Formats: sequence, structure tokens, C-alpha cells
Amino acid sequence: MGGETNNSGSDWSTKKIFTTGEAAEVCKVSQQTIIRCFDSGRLSGFRVPGSKFRRIPREELIRFMRDNEIPTLVLEGGLTRVLVVEDDPDIVSVLTEVLERDGRFEVRAAGNGYDAGMLTESFKPNIVILDYLLPDINGNIVCRRIRERDDMTQTRIICVSGVVRDEEIKGLMRSGMDEFIKKPFDVDFLVSRIATLAGLTAASRAG
Repeated sequence: MGGETNNSGSDWSTKKIFTTGEAAEVCKVSQQTIIRCFDSGRLSGFRVPGSKFRRIPREELIRFMRDNEIPTLVLEGGLTRVLVVEDDPDIVSVLTEVLERDGRFEVRAAGNGYDAGMLTESFKPNIVILDYLLPDINGNIVCRRIRERDDMTQTRIICVSGVVRDEEIKGLMRSGMDEFIKKPFDVDFLVSRIATLAGLTAASRAG
């Protein structure tokens, strides 16, 4: 690995060229995995003249991450956009308060499928917290509509419900859901799952 180091804590959103160690940290894989991908041509870049050190341009790292379905939010900077689609105002209030207090998230809420569609268009959420049983449509329809959008392939969907059968959960998975959490849920656990799906780390928490 030739002594290449990680710059843990760097602002990845402004960095233009990455070492293999930095790319590994961003992608949450081993440095050796990045080196193998580089040497096999799956990840392009260049070598530092006069050394064996590999360097990876930002655009190429983003392409690699998208091709391998690795969240790119850590490279985008700014707050992670979370859309809460839920018709229970108490749950909306709690989730909004906890997520905004966390410091890493920008939150919007919709109480039905129609409003969720409108906010999806304008807000472009990175994460959707989706109640399965909405007043107008079921969550699997919302999932499918999000997955049909070419500009939201990186959006992660967490469905929540207390009255869903196994076959319905399987249907949600087929519709594009990334994870299912049963109500009642632990808020801290949900926040940790949101952060994981968004590619965030504990170290990036505000404060």
C-alpha cells in the first residue's frame, strides 16, 4: 500500500483527488479492495510520477460508487435530505424534532401519497421514511414511483408500519424498499439506520 494515508475527518465535499486510503474510507471498504479495483481497471485514475501511489479523480470515484450502489452523500456535502411520509402528526413531530436536532439532516413531511409525490419532485430527498398505510395509497406505490425516476436512483427508502404481513413486506422489497422497520420503533435506532443508509458516520454528527 506504499504508505498512503487516510485523512480522516476531511471535508470530502471539496476534495478533487483521492488517495486509495481516502477512497476506501469514503466507500467504507478496505484499502486493498480499492487497490484491486484500480489495478483491474474497474476504478480509473493515475499514478503519481516516480512512485507507486495511485490517485483517483473525484468524478471517477463518484462513478465507481454509483455503479456499485454505494451512497455518494458524503461527497455531496450539506445536509442529508429526509422526507417523512406519515399521516400520524405525533410521529411526524417526533421524527422531525429528533432528526433536525441531530444536525445532519434537513427534514420535510408529507401526510399522504399525493403530497409525497409533490415533495419528491421539489425536495429530491436522499432518504424517505415511508408509512405503508397512507390515507390515499399504499407505500408500495410510492416506492415504485420513486424507483421509476432516473434522478433518484441513490434515494434510500425505509418503510415503517405495524400491520404489514410478510407477503406485503416482500412486495415492498420488489417495489424498491431498502429496509422495513416495524412500529412501534425506537427513534434512536431509526436515526442510526437513516445515517447508515445515507453513508454517514458517527463522527459527522454536529456538535
